[in-house]
Amino acid sequence: MFKLVQSVLGAAILLSVVSMPVQAQDDAEEPRVYESRGQVTINGERIRYTATAGETFLYGEDGEARASIFTTAYIADGYDDPRTRPIAFVFNGGPGSASLWLHMGTFGPQRLVLPNAVDDGAAPYDIVENEYSLLNVADLVFVDPVGTGWSRALGETDPNEFWGVNEDAESLAAFIRQWLSENRRWNSPKYLLGESYGTMRIGALLNELEGGYTDVGINGVALISTVLDFRYDDTSPGNDIGYVGLMPGFAATAWYHNKVDRAAWNGDLEAFLDDARTFAIEEYMPALMHGVMLDPAREDRVIADLARFTGLSEDFLKRANMRVNLQRFQRELRRDEGLSVGRLDSRFTGVEVDGVGEGPETDPSFYGIDASFTGAMLDYFTRNLGVEISDYYSTIGGVRGWNWDTGRSGGNNYINVAPWISRAMRQNSDLDVLVTQGYYDLATPFFAAELMFNQPGFDQDRVTFTYYEAGHMMYIHEPSLIQFTEDVRALITD
Repeated sequence: MFKLVQSVLGAAILLSVVSMPVQAQDDAEEPRVYESRGQVTINGERIRYTATAGETFLYGEDGEARASIFTTAYIADGYDDPRTRPIAFVFNGGPGSASLWLHMGTFGPQRLVLPNAVDDGAAPYDIVENEYSLLNVADLVFVDPVGTGWSRALGETDPNEFWGVNEDAESLAAFIRQWLSENRRWNSPKYLLGESYGTMRIGALLNELEGGYTDVGINGVALISTVLDFRYDDTSPGNDIGYVGLMPGFAATAWYHNKVDRAAWNGDLEAFLDDARTFAIEEYMPALMHGVMLDPAREDRVIADLARFTGLSEDFLKRANMRVNLQRFQRELRRDEGLSVGRLDSRFTGVEVDGVGEGPETDPSFYGIDASFTGAMLDYFTRNLGVEISDYYSTIGGVRGWNWDTGRSGGNNYINVAPWISRAMRQNSDLDVLVTQGYYDLATPFFAAELMFNQPGFDQDRVTFTYYEAGHMMYIHEPSLIQFTEDVRALITD
């Protein structure tokens, strides 16, 4: 997920925060809520705000609390008319990830600064005032679903009741409705900002919030590193379309690591990737569809071009039947140097001890950022927001047994929530969709997202794609962070 170029602007830190707990936890059945005041300068404007970090209880029909959703809300001063002040609900993915990545990486009033595309090492880490925060254009609510961060099932409730495509969306839709009522924000413009599985969550949430008789109209969504239809990046046996969705991402990675002839495209990455897209659709996909019946001479031509785009040898591609899955690519591209490339961000490399391994030991682009984000988030919670919780904070990985069945095919299908987004666009004329993709993201490849949105049903005039020379968390690359936050800001203000 991340890595940021050190910001020279970090020297001008003007943050002022006074923290005061609103409600301590005297009883296990009482929400813990902490309120504080802060300031941040964005585009030269000093924004003063109230931060509320704490739990919201969701109740069952019997009136018993079933779950606690931990959120951090930032409400800026001076905006008394809810009709003119947007509210954005922000979450990450996993499923099973807390919202710290988008919170401390890009949208919150403070952010973590890291070196570019190398391991984050150990504390101390640099946390600076975030001049790129969205707080100048929208109030923000960072949401941790059940099983992430400090959010949890309560009492005798089985947490599995919240762990599934539909189950997760139902609980978060209930939270959003409750938050809008408690904060009197039903008439505010509303936005959903989600990353990775969070984009799938947005599709499921639109089904809950806007499906059937609409009760919560959404003005816009930002799909950050998009996955809506698993067919397009899944390379299970028999699903050749997954190789097509990955291939231009392999090409981008080969370009970054100087494994292709850049001079043949005059050093123009965009032109190179346009040709990779064309090859993927017009040559590579038909060749895979022909299977073993492909003419040998045509096979040789396709393999030669595939090698030219991906940096892999023709011999390797031939022995792989032109079908290279993600882990093999991660390992093979720089095998001769004893390195693997990252999955979340293929700019990262990891040292491999096993020179003949099938795949990488682990993802260097995740272990390269995990300690810093967790440390920065918890330091900020306790030191700046006054959160007095010493419970284990689940950054990612605490959710098990996710129910992928959306009720269509008994679970025996590729999950696809894209139709829910296209239906919401047809039934809500104000719903705009921003799709943000990193070229070096091999977890949710940019071309797979394009293939999804090329399908019938979407209003293409209200779908905007933006691209960054970064990975899954494009915001850990500071030039991409700057452009990315401007693109999301435009979604809200235009």
